[in-house]
Amino acid sequence: MQWPIWGCMYMTTYHLFEAIGLELEYMIVDRSNLDIQSRADLILQSDGKQVSTVERDGTSWSNELVSHVIELKTDPPLLRPAAALSAFRRDLAEIQDTLSTQGLSLLGTGMHPWMDPESRILWPGENGPIYRTFDRIFDCKGHGWANLQSMHLNFPFASDEEFARLMAAIRVLVPALPGLCASTPICDGKWTGLLDYRMSVYGSNASAIPSVSGQVVPEPLFDPAQYQSELLDGIYRDLAPLDPDGVLQEEWVNARGAIARFERNAIEIRVIDTQECPEMDMAIAAFVETALIALANEQFADRKDQMALSQHDLVALLQDTIMRGGEAEAGPLARLFGFSTGLSIIDFWRELAERLPIASAGNLDRYLEQLLSHGSLAQRIRSSLERLTGLPLPFAQSIPLPHAILENVYRDLRHCLESGNPFLNGH
Repeated sequence: MQWPIWGCMYMTTYHLFEAIGLELEYMIVDRSNLDIQSRADLILQSDGKQVSTVERDGTSWSNELVSHVIELKTDPPLLRPAAALSAFRRDLAEIQDTLSTQGLSLLGTGMHPWMDPESRILWPGENGPIYRTFDRIFDCKGHGWANLQSMHLNFPFASDEEFARLMAAIRVLVPALPGLCASTPICDGKWTGLLDYRMSVYGSNASAIPSVSGQVVPEPLFDPAQYQSELLDGIYRDLAPLDPDGVLQEEWVNARGAIARFERNAIEIRVIDTQECPEMDMAIAAFVETALIALANEQFADRKDQMALSQHDLVALLQDTIMRGGEAEAGPLARLFGFSTGLSIIDFWRELAERLPIASAGNLDRYLEQLLSHGSLAQRIRSSLERLTGLPLPFAQSIPLPHAILENVYRDLRHCLESGNPFLNGH
């Protein structure tokens, strides 16, 4: 079976790693106090009218479920993540200029640190019926719906065989990604006890119909037909009693951490929190792409061994990285890659970086070096808050934090988005 196009507009066949599609989500906040502001309508306009998509040169901007979030994406896909950086920087400058006239700004990271999700406003545009259906079935007032920002990576495939190679490689890395990419230890004005609280609430947001998100780690389904019949058709059957009009009978309703997008011949990774600046996002994207290429080419382990990884072990690893980030034990991944046993996840990523060619375009290698040296953004936020409050912030324990201190830390993070500087040592 051949999958001949990336989408409706671009009649192009992309083979493995010939292109990458990148999506970045940001929240809109008041520039002075960083409170959420539902003003995506200021950005999503054409000829004075509200629209759901604004087309740019090589990118587009679009809405999300809630009106305080805006998404930037490469359109069409690009050859490498570094190529997206200048376009995203251009777009962010234009959007920030528009927002600043109203005293507003964009903010990175994967969650707002103190928003009340009850106050969210659904986007009212052409996707309104979809969002209202989600809200009716799943009650989208929780953080798992109303307070999430992430980077999605779309990797193409052109045949059943390429799908199998790509899904096997992605499934290996999904549980390890929060150890590298977590940016959400704070929610409701509290230290949550988890470094990737976004992924914790993401995994439970569709609990009314458990098949929608499954165990977040993709099941070992490596044939497109089997994936359709066993996974997607099962979700559609479970949804049908609550969705008689079939509004959600689409492949994007699948909420696993990586999902097949047959309509555009890609697998989309969804477990990566938005970082403090697009430079760091693109550094992560380039690193993940390089690691996937190595896995798909069986550099560290053959495909059968990748496919045979225990679902139980991978799910347990994901839960550990959601809580402890880079301090989680690499366990099954270290064994698969032939690395020393007892490695932490962040040491696993460091070891991988030593053995792979890391692209230097756009200075992305320097940003990756900072990330690997200082830990995930969540870990750096934690360190900064411990220094400022004098409080230890242990795992698995929720601790309220002074609002003024949170505001200062996240104001620094807003400056990182504008300057392109990484958030290091609390500065």
